[in-house]
Amino acid sequence: MSAMHTHKEGPACSGLCCTQIVDFGVTIGKTQILRDVNLHIHCGELTALVGPNGAGKSTLLKAILGETAHTGKLNYLDEKGKHTGRPVIGYVPQHLDFDTGGPTSVLDLYLACRSRFPAWLAAPAGARRRAEACLTAAQAQGLIDRRLGALSGGELQRVLLALALEPLPDLLLLDEPVSGIDQQGMALFYETVSRLRREFDLSIILVSHDLELVARYADRVVVLQGTVQRVGEPGEVFADREVRRVLGLDLPHLAQEGGNA
Repeated sequence: MSAMHTHKEGPACSGLCCTQIVDFGVTIGKTQILRDVNLHIHCGELTALVGPNGAGKSTLLKAILGETAHTGKLNYLDEKGKHTGRPVIGYVPQHLDFDTGGPTSVLDLYLACRSRFPAWLAAPAGARRRAEACLTAAQAQGLIDRRLGALSGGELQRVLLALALEPLPDLLLLDEPVSGIDQQGMALFYETVSRLRREFDLSIILVSHDLELVARYADRVVVLQGTVQRVGEPGEVFADREVRRVLGLDLPHLAQEGGNA
């Protein structure tokens, strides 16, 4: 990718808060997966992480979560006076493995994730009300008593999104959360995430191959292939012929899209 430049941001943040990813690198065995990854993820922004298969996108999220050993630092700077240091992180995986024929309900899942008591015991006082409020934020209201196995792909992902919002994170990571979901479900998920990032002033990193939706909803796009190759607004990034070549797509019309949904 010689025609593309390696992007490295300076130390200053322009927003009221930001998460700094500084000199991240990941090596597994003798294979270097990531090197010199430097990004500032600002509050209130949806940053889409795109790149070819094997580029290290999911590995970067796992490194941020602390699940994969890495070099470099992760810092959170908050000029609003709440806290600095390591960010509170929420995470929505690509899929959830569970017994689709089992009786586990959405409320059971919430209790398992947020309560010290077994889900099969009576729910603590106020737990149902908190679960309902949590689900409402992610447009998953009405699903609280549904079996997990009876949910559509889009419904399940909105439930997982709701769980990732409690406690409210500084940084929300979404790892291809709409993979395998129909177009209507994908659009609703992106609309929900876009609203949440404005409403709660969230910093969001979204890994996605859905470039049409990325062009419409993202504030910034990061092209990753072992390291950061390109950063900018969707129209700017997708206007780059080298970006389209690397992604294996010819999508010149994406340059006309904006990230203002």
